[in-house]
Amino acid sequence: MTHSSDPPVVLGGQSNPELTREIADALGIPVCHCELGHFEDAETFVQIDENIRGRDVFIVQSTCAPVNEHLMELLIMIDAAKRASARRITAVLPYYGYARQDRKHRPRVPITAKLVANLLTTAGAQRILTIDLHAGQIQGFFDIPVDHLYGSKVLLHAVQQWHLRDPVVVAPDVGSVKRGRAFANHLGCPLAIVDKRRPRANQAEVMHIIGEVDGHDAVLVDDMIDTAGTVSKAAAAIRKEGAQRVYACATHAIFSGDALAKLDAAPSTASSSSPIPSLPGALAGTPKSA
Repeated sequence: MTHSSDPPVVLGGQSNPELTREIADALGIPVCHCELGHFEDAETFVQIDENIRGRDVFIVQSTCAPVNEHLMELLIMIDAAKRASARRITAVLPYYGYARQDRKHRPRVPITAKLVANLLTTAGAQRILTIDLHAGQIQGFFDIPVDHLYGSKVLLHAVQQWHLRDPVVVAPDVGSVKRGRAFANHLGCPLAIVDKRRPRANQAEVMHIIGEVDGHDAVLVDDMIDTAGTVSKAAAAIRKEGAQRVYACATHAIFSGDALAKLDAAPSTASSSSPIPSLPGALAGTPKSA
């Protein structure tokens, strides 16, 4: 028999076990033991080894690479918790994958952000907790409560340690203007915008810089750095317009492909509040000047 006073249960998938342990340690409870593995045909196997009947369960799993593997594992963990009679199931997704496809921008394409929302709800999640969605309106794709947290507090603290000279916050595209404006207001500095276009997925071309960056220390602010194409090209364009130093900060350090090499070659340095554990060095320390 369980009671409402029982502590919550924290389960974690294989995307970031270190983060799961840190969350459980902060709550003063152990991580619930759960067996995760694969059958011979590569199907995912999940077994929760403790009694969670009537308990408030939090399942921590980012949908980082390998995206499909981690997403499927999360869905199966949610189903297992539901069938184990958990009182409430909260899916904790620090990084919500498939979020960039949030509308039909051309014919015959899917809206995967909505599809993933449907999958999570159908599996049995009763609440979603996530950080810095690629687009805030994704919350509306859910018919269950969504707690949308922001990484700006962590990033602002890091930026304030950089001792910038006459800073300007730069939004790397039009979609990041709201995030950039809030960041600029907190720092008490102006905002500039990079006007870019995407000829195809994961490729960006800088067209113009809107705003004044000449003589300033520029801080590029985005929700994620994936291939680093946007950040590296924006940094080069900003330096060409006369910026003294260029920095970049993002909540989600995905760093796909040769992203780290691009960042090393670009006139900027990156910092992130949510490193992907499979990519060592994703979290930058004290930034170097560009």
